[in-house]
Amino acid sequence: MTMRTRPLGTTGPQVSALGLGCMGMSALYGEADRAESVATIHAALEAGVTLLDTGDFYGMGHNEMLIGEALRTAPAARREQALVSVKFGALRGPDGGWSGYDGRPAAVRNFAAYSLQRLGVDHIDVYRIARLDPDVPIEETVGAIAELVEKGYVRHIGLSEVGAETIRRAAATAPISDLQIEYSLISRGIEDEILPTTRELGIGITAYGVLSRGLISGHFTADRQLGAGDFRAMSPRFQGDNLRHNLNLVEALRKIAEQKGVSVAQIAIAWVLARGEDIVPLVGARRRDRLTEALGALDVSLEAADLAAIEEAVPPGAAAGDRYPAAQMAHLES
Repeated sequence: MTMRTRPLGTTGPQVSALGLGCMGMSALYGEADRAESVATIHAALEAGVTLLDTGDFYGMGHNEMLIGEALRTAPAARREQALVSVKFGALRGPDGGWSGYDGRPAAVRNFAAYSLQRLGVDHIDVYRIARLDPDVPIEETVGAIAELVEKGYVRHIGLSEVGAETIRRAAATAPISDLQIEYSLISRGIEDEILPTTRELGIGITAYGVLSRGLISGHFTADRQLGAGDFRAMSPRFQGDNLRHNLNLVEALRKIAEQKGVSVAQIAIAWVLARGEDIVPLVGARRRDRLTEALGALDVSLEAADLAAIEEAVPPGAAAGDRYPAAQMAHLES
């Protein structure tokens, strides 16, 4: 496996062809082993992964501190190659509940100050609000990040889960490196308006959920028991008939993967990689074995016949159920 690089848009840095999404090491997917999480980050850096993605609200700061620990204990050369992307803005309570988003300029500066401290760094490589604050124009939020760029606390400005109009307004305010948004074989909503817009403006895509939270990894089974703190226990795609339908799609994909001599996860990641050099998939591996499997996707070459077979097995719109529960879907523009 040879790690390639891709541009994070026309204004962003060169990053590894795959990034590591670290959220699951702290929140929303059940218990995680801290030592194994740190070892997985170290293994990713050693393999040439440069992009580490987090959010200041993942485990209420736990994830940033975890990444900070991993960076402090990594070899200096590996630590220096790491680029950290941070989402901010989500408001949470002591009980773990969610209460909206805050994109006011004063809040942007406040969130950044705490993130820099928890991460143990002097700058954040890519900074973005996690969801649009409906009460604050995107121009004000992006403008505040731009001020942090001018002062050296942030290197690049990103966006997350916003629609085409908001992307244009943000890009008219300051240079935008990338849009982080869900994109996978069963989440293809960006293809109609959002992806053409980002390509027109030279903005990259950081694709999360490329395995749809494990649903199309080839490892999820219908009888799997999910803990109360696991997001998937509430996710529409993991419920009842929806789950059975979606796992049938996975089995259709498995047949193609077996013909290629690769795993289901590898072919699903390779499909996202094949969608364009402007798309960087984030893999949410929490363990080294899952990371190794994901990195194997870099060696999977999909020919036209393979892509056609994948499209037939999992056509656009084939998934049953929304990406998020209804209350969370209300915060999405895409």
